[in-house]
Amino acid sequence: MFKDRKLLIATKHHKEKVIAPIFEKGLGVHCFVPEKYDSDIFGTFSGEVERKNTALETVKAKCLAAMEEFDCDLAIASEGSFGSHPSIFFAQADDEFLIFIDKKNDLEIIARELSLDTNFYGAAISNKEMLADFANKVQFPSHAIILRSKKDSLIGISKGITTRNQLDDSFQYIMSVYGSVYAETDMRALHNPTRMGVLKIAAQKLLETIKTECPSCSTPGFSITDVKQGLPCSWCSSPTSSTLSFIYTCNKCLYSSEKMYPHQKTIEEPGFCDSCNP
Repeated sequence: MFKDRKLLIATKHHKEKVIAPIFEKGLGVHCFVPEKYDSDIFGTFSGEVERKNTALETVKAKCLAAMEEFDCDLAIASEGSFGSHPSIFFAQADDEFLIFIDKKNDLEIIARELSLDTNFYGAAISNKEMLADFANKVQFPSHAIILRSKKDSLIGISKGITTRNQLDDSFQYIMSVYGSVYAETDMRALHNPTRMGVLKIAAQKLLETIKTECPSCSTPGFSITDVKQGLPCSWCSSPTSSTLSFIYTCNKCLYSSEKMYPHQKTIEEPGFCDSCNP
């Protein structure tokens, strides 16, 4: 279905470095990145362009726009979000969506990777000692830094800082002109190896989903569409909030099946039971 076809990777931030090898080997496609494709029109992490829709809506729009602009019927796009983890509130998370669209075969397959592996961080900086501490914390210079006059301000912004001289010069200039400096990690993939690693995991997950065929109609992309809670407590047998099963559904024929105990556990520890440990 995919062998020897051209696969467009809709990116301007070098994501093809981790995506292309996985799909060229896994599907036998020939990956390419279009020149002059501007994914920033869908939103930027640094705030110049606000993302108007959800990550899932944005990644689909990004992919379809590139396919239309460069006349290609097979493409991949990604969209990331950063902030508090949805269930581990004290931790920061990288939430990546990847979409694979095949217009020729009317396929749309999505993978998501929610990872705690991120250096996403920002802080007000008032002196060089604080700047040095911030730089060490965010793994500078392998990971780039953005400096600006104030949080969320577009005034005095300097992006993609990757050397000590750049960092010091930008800090001194912004501080002297505006009187304050806010530092944050540059989350664009080409400037953030940690994020690139999460994208690689997401790409591998997407490939595995594509290669999983529906048992009924053999359409690629037979994937998890629902998660059922209710794993019984080992003490009182009451249902807990832990995962009991995954529901897989085909987007084409709507065939579905349930996989029980997907985490190889048939009972849950009492510590996770609302009855035994209220």
